[in-house]
Amino acid sequence: MSAGRNVDLPLELQTQLQRLNPARPPPASRPGSMRLELSPPPSSFMPLHRGFKDRFVQPLEPKYCCESCKLALCNPRQTECGHRFCESCIRDLLCLQPPICPADGEPLYEDKIFTDVCCRREIMGLKVFCRNEKNGCQEQMTLQLLLEHLQDCPYYEITCPRAECKDTFLRKDVSDHLETKCKYRDTICTYCKRTVLLADQKKHEESVCPAFPVTCPNKCSYSSVLRSQGLNQDMKEHESRFMSEHLKLMVARNSSLETKMEDVKTELQERYKVLPSLNTRIIELENRYEEVREKSKEMEQKISNVQKLLGSHSEKVMEMEMELRLLRQAKDEVETLKSTVESIRSRVAVLEGSGRGGGGAGTHALGPLETQLARHDDMLSVHEIRLADMDLRFQVLETASYSGTLVWKIRDYKRRKQEAVMGKTLSLYSQPFYTGYFGYRMCARVYLNGDGMGKGTHLSLFFVVMRGEYDALLPWPFKQKVTLMLMDQGPARKHLGDAFKPDPNSSSFKRPAGDMNIASGCPLFVAQTVLENGTYIKDDTIFIKVVVDASDLPDP
Repeated sequence: MSAGRNVDLPLELQTQLQRLNPARPPPASRPGSMRLELSPPPSSFMPLHRGFKDRFVQPLEPKYCCESCKLALCNPRQTECGHRFCESCIRDLLCLQPPICPADGEPLYEDKIFTDVCCRREIMGLKVFCRNEKNGCQEQMTLQLLLEHLQDCPYYEITCPRAECKDTFLRKDVSDHLETKCKYRDTICTYCKRTVLLADQKKHEESVCPAFPVTCPNKCSYSSVLRSQGLNQDMKEHESRFMSEHLKLMVARNSSLETKMEDVKTELQERYKVLPSLNTRIIELENRYEEVREKSKEMEQKISNVQKLLGSHSEKVMEMEMELRLLRQAKDEVETLKSTVESIRSRVAVLEGSGRGGGGAGTHALGPLETQLARHDDMLSVHEIRLADMDLRFQVLETASYSGTLVWKIRDYKRRKQEAVMGKTLSLYSQPFYTGYFGYRMCARVYLNGDGMGKGTHLSLFFVVMRGEYDALLPWPFKQKVTLMLMDQGPARKHLGDAFKPDPNSSSFKRPAGDMNIASGCPLFVAQTVLENGTYIKDDTIFIKVVVDASDLPDP
């Protein structure tokens, strides 16, 4: 225990202190200079919050424990439902909305809670160990008598009665501390025999003690004298007689100081020479730090984007794996059907051979087999259609982009353009791409022989907003910046491009009601002469890139 109260010192202790400090008045005549924490205040006996934390001699019965803090009840209160709580614990529970009993969930009403005097009497009669048990006290007493014991317990922790001293010790050790250990006890000066504080003894000797031996302030060969004598006529005579020696000492000291000053000056000059290079180095380091910080920010942004992209791709990967399993299953079924059809055809051939030799019996057996063969052919056709559809869907899933960027590779440019010129296939659609896994669904549309004003002279390129699965969560109309590009496959990489901001009033950027909106873009995107005479076509292939700025899109 370190808590306590300031009280008047007992007469015996005052006598002892007066004997130890004869030059000082008794404590009662010097208010505030002496204190002695002899016993804990009554307020420290009762816990301010929750229950008693004392160690009981016998294990506590559950009826003596608070239902809230699980400690021994302090000023127990009993509720209407029969449960007991500490006074502070029940106050806390009544502040809750709504106040309920933690034991059974029943509502609590302040006017139906009463003080359990009988339970309090029983708890105060239980035996506990002294709170100073950790300091060595082995006493046991009832909780009621604990405060009375603590006021006299020799193992109670107190603070030194001397106001300047902050040391703590056990009550039983007060005399030993005051007489032999306290740094602020009185002691006798070795030189002047006056009473001084032990803590101030060194300062007293070095500054004010009149009997302390001191030497000449000029550090000459003159023997030391008492401080009180150093201020009288003897010191004046000494200064007159030893003036020559004092002057020589001063010259020697000045010479030494000058030498040190020169050394310091030289060292400062050397350091000053290094300052410009250090300053330059500091500026370089600051610039490098700024560069590294900018790169760090960029890298953090990239990592964040990659993490988002990986998160959005995880479900698509699962879908692709499911589609792949179905595709493999369908292929296995087709192979099985093919084997069955071949087997039936073999049997038909055998039966036809036997029919030629055996007449009607073969023809009779051939009819069901032909029916079965026709059914299997139909099933095989259905499976092949399903297989082709699933293969196409798998290719779309495999090449889909979720970063708002499409790179579209168009092979067989000459053949496809010729088909456009002949009117067979006027335009081509790219695979869908997305601004995010839950973002807009879009595609590109190209007219290799031009459209509208560009027909026959230009390649026309358009952007299309398609109906997606998450349109209900997205802001409409579509307002993201769109960049259309034709990629230069030569070393110069002089890509051709155009960018636009969608017109919010255009139906092309409203929420799609059908599969896709009307395309919007550039009928005169690039002249065919520029396209076919440059390095934009290589191996009969062109690349078209569409970038949609999704940086300001909110998460759905």
